[in-house]
Amino acid sequence: MADTIDPITLAVLAGRMEQIADEMDATLFRAAFNPIIAEAHDASHGLYHAGSGDTLVQGKSGLPIFVGVMSFAVKAVIDKAAADGDLQDGDIYIFNDAHMGGTHLSDMRLVRPYYHDGEVFCYLASVGHWHDVGGAVPGNYNPAATEAFQEAFVLPPVKLARAGVVQQDIIDILLRNTRLPQSAQGDLNGQLGALDLGVKRMDDLLAEYGANTVRAALDALSDRAETLMRAELEGLPDGRWEATDFLDNDGITDVALPIKVALEVTGDRMVLDFEGTAPVTAGPVNIALPTAVATAYVAIKHIFPDLPANAGVMRPIEMRVPEGSLLSAEFPAPVGGYTETILRMIDVIFSAAAQAAPERVVANAYGTINALSIAGKRKNGAPWVMFSFYGGGHGGSIESDGLNHGNAPISTATIPPLEILEAAYPVMFRQWALRPDSAGAGTHRGGLGAVYEIELLEESAEAFLFGERGRFAPQGVAGGAQGGVNQFHYEQSDGWHQPPLASKMRGIRLKKGQAVRLETPGGGGYGRAAERDPSAVARDVALGFLSAENASRIYGPAWKECDQ
Repeated sequence: MADTIDPITLAVLAGRMEQIADEMDATLFRAAFNPIIAEAHDASHGLYHAGSGDTLVQGKSGLPIFVGVMSFAVKAVIDKAAADGDLQDGDIYIFNDAHMGGTHLSDMRLVRPYYHDGEVFCYLASVGHWHDVGGAVPGNYNPAATEAFQEAFVLPPVKLARAGVVQQDIIDILLRNTRLPQSAQGDLNGQLGALDLGVKRMDDLLAEYGANTVRAALDALSDRAETLMRAELEGLPDGRWEATDFLDNDGITDVALPIKVALEVTGDRMVLDFEGTAPVTAGPVNIALPTAVATAYVAIKHIFPDLPANAGVMRPIEMRVPEGSLLSAEFPAPVGGYTETILRMIDVIFSAAAQAAPERVVANAYGTINALSIAGKRKNGAPWVMFSFYGGGHGGSIESDGLNHGNAPISTATIPPLEILEAAYPVMFRQWALRPDSAGAGTHRGGLGAVYEIELLEESAEAFLFGERGRFAPQGVAGGAQGGVNQFHYEQSDGWHQPPLASKMRGIRLKKGQAVRLETPGGGGYGRAAERDPSAVARDVALGFLSAENASRIYGPAWKECDQ
């Protein structure tokens, strides 16, 4: 039975456990071979409940989306171990099945029971985005996939280690199903090292404070998160607010796909009802239910930023996701483009919440990671795959303009620097710059998108794009205007072209000296443009963020009278 715990000890233990998760994050970031983990920090670590798999503590450097989805991943392992009846100290499970563990097949999950005095005290878990996991498209963002098998190699929960003994046959299977085995081996070793460190740090913690005290702290942290969430909800007006936005298409059929939410607040409870959202699609913009739940958590965490990162936050929130919708896809529906769909989920939650409490939300961010991969072979025959994601403008808020060229609000990841990409791959960036006139107008404008133009230096390669917001711009709130839409061009012998589906295309053949160009969306504006400070408009014009013509058209001529 867990002890009661005083507030000072609780604060100390909360910090210690967060530090364990943070140190696990840092261990993987330093050890990983793959720049998506090492530079962009597309990974996460945490501590999870021994029975339910609920998130207890997550590292601050990992992706917020993993707070929710990794609890489903850990629960899948708990259920597997219970069915098999052979769980032992030193076991490590590995899998990437996104319909069980959320997100997509590029995210490799390792789950390890942490034993104390012969019993499972909690679970430790590591998840990281591997560079390539087989499938039809290098980097695994296949915009034309119609089933999971076309996206990547699918691995259900299996034991990578049994009682501390690593199963080499499992590693052999993994390395045979990737174009980049050295990268996969390095990332796997980094994740194993992070879990080993987590075990050591937990041993030290329990030796110092005792299992009952630490267990009491974990219980208290979840309970207090629930209490804080209920208090935040009671501060909102009761009511029901709706919002709808769209995905460009599913990558197969050029038909817009609605994502709709009704946000209802009654006292200290909230309902998020997604009735009216498009059904499961043929193409890979579906997400599994665990991903939908985790996305709601990310949106709520943005609206209420002081809440802690554990499962107690979601106890007062009811999720209603229609069966058969693209937010509750079942295996083997393709889910590789999950990032695009969860960004639109966040957008509609923000747009609905803005009607209830506009001071709490920001306008829509740019709304796509623009997953771009370029792949080919070097002169010596060695394969290379440059996969990366790209930034855009964030939405304006009641306090300030939106961030220029930020990363997607689903993560704390960073955009890999061009120096890293150019050093690792045979490409040259002709341009990496802010995109003028892309910000949504408002009292506080949105942030600017970016322009990336990438030239191929090898003899030939293929490019693949999985993006969004090519037809439906990021929305403003509180009277703010929408940002600029996403644009993609690719160079061929007869000039520049655009994808027929606007934001998705595979099999773009490039020759040496040809390039691709992304012009990413700006963020939506906050508040009416007529109320923007003319000196702020003048500053934007002077910095080249906004053309003089558009400044006068949108904000009127008053800015011309300001000193520049």
